[in-house]
Amino acid sequence: QVQLVESGGGLVQAGGSLRLSCAASGSASTFSAMGWFRQAQGQKREWAAGISKGGTTAYSDSVKGRFTISRDNAKNTVYLQMNSLKPEDTAVYYCYVDLFGSRYWGQGTQVTVSS
Repeated sequence: QVQLVESGGGLVQAGGSLRLSCAASGSASTFSAMGWFRQAQGQKREWAAGISKGGTTAYSDSVKGRFTISRDNAKNTVYLQMNSLKPEDTAVYYCYVDLFGSRYWGQGTQVTVSS
């Protein structure tokens, strides 16, 4: 069982930045993929960014060029640096890790971008 604890959400003005963190129990070096989904109110949860065990990154078109995902295996942590935030980025952000065919989720952290 893997437990994930997210932090770093909050309220920011449009154009601002936030950095989300997700600390995982267990050894991150054993995780295959790590990443982030987000869910706006009344909307489906959508994938935002992911990073492989080897460090290959991928982004949805809606965040590409503005968000950067990274992982620190020594700290068992995945990060999401969010720049040039827009009101449409407002959502609950959930981190996930994949381990031996199972996906584990964090509890979510709220990000609100005011116009």
